[in-house]
This record gives sequence, C-alpha cells and structure tokens, in this order.
Amino acid sequence: MITKQDVANKLISYLGHRLTLAELVDWAEKVMMEEEFEEGDLPLLRDIVARLGLSDTIAFGLSWEDCRNFLRSLGYDVEVRVTRLASNQ
Repeated sequence: MITKQDVANKLISYLGHRLTLAELVDWAEKVMMEEEFEEGDLPLLRDIVARLGLSDTIAFGLSWEDCRNFLRSLGYDVEVRVTRLASNQ
C-alpha cells in the first residue's frame, strides 16, 4: 500500500541525490502498475505518482517547483540550505 510518506520519501531521496531521475521514474511506473494507494489519499497519490512516471519525457520534465509543490501537497515544507565549499573560501 503506497502512502503519502512513501511518495514523500522518494521525492526527498531524489532531491537529496540518493535516487536518480531514472530510478524515480521506474519506481513510479511500477507503483502505477502493481501497487495500491492508500484509500483516503487515492486521487492525490495517483496524480503525483502518475506525473512522476512521466518525468523522463521532454513534455513532462520534473522541475524543482514540481517537487516542492508535490511535497507541499503531501504535507511537507521544503527549505533549501546553501553552504560554501571549503575549497572555494
């Protein structure tokens, strides 16, 4: 059963570079074909996962804004932290 937490974790892993776009798309495609979504959040989860499954196409690329909006709709606030690399000081 796919939950909001599952989808959020995948997006967070993608944004943290622990998951490639290809891996995210593969996961989303498999989920759409093989998994069930948590009933109470079915429309939201289905829409986000379906969109993630198309993210490797030119027409439906995945932007930072898309990820932020998906995470917000899943109940997360997104912050960016920028730090200067030690070698560039």
